[in-house]
Amino acid sequence: MKRSRINTIMAEADDMIRSYGFVLPPWAYWTPAEFRTRASEAAEVIKARNGWDITDYGAGDYDKMGLFLFTLRNGRLADLQRGGGMCYAEKLLISKQDQLSPMHTHVIKAEDIINRGGATLVIELYGSDPAGHFDETAGGTVWCDGLRRDFAPGEKLKLAPGESVTLMPGDWHAFWGEGGDVLIGEVSTVNDDETDNIFRAPIGRFAEIEEDAEPTHLLVSDYATWLS
Repeated sequence: MKRSRINTIMAEADDMIRSYGFVLPPWAYWTPAEFRTRASEAAEVIKARNGWDITDYGAGDYDKMGLFLFTLRNGRLADLQRGGGMCYAEKLLISKQDQLSPMHTHVIKAEDIINRGGATLVIELYGSDPAGHFDETAGGTVWCDGLRRDFAPGEKLKLAPGESVTLMPGDWHAFWGEGGDVLIGEVSTVNDDETDNIFRAPIGRFAEIEEDAEPTHLLVSDYATWLS
């Protein structure tokens, strides 16, 4: 993805987020230079990989297959493993109309996916085989706003604004906006986007960046190079 396009997506996403009454934390708006200057102060933000995240899954067509994410807070895997402490994470996402976030599951993370506003969020669901692999013949059970819902393989769950679904490890899912763009909330156990996204197809989680402009703000995938 071109950096100039990423800058535009950031600005448009911030406008949409604000239009639904959410405001990102102050460090979200730091310039790269300010992030470098304040890296020591922001050590926990950097370590947790909180911040801007825009991906085309390496496919090079963001409008067709892609996702905007902003990680607001993220816990510690060590706390999750010992069963106490900061075991949770929270994100805001934007799924554009007909923009696919491809079929995947998680090994560790359980998550609530919440339609925070906009159009309809469509989530396509499949279950797993006994080893946790994608199974096109398997259905399963999810919880919609705390109410049990059994799903058939390939069933498309449609969430209106205010509605949510709880997905457990092994619940395979893809999603997109229907009829317009959707602001999504995600509340989950500790999030690890580098190792805990298991895609059905062999695709990349992060975009490759073409530096045709200076970044407005750093992506989480920039931290290792820009702040080293």
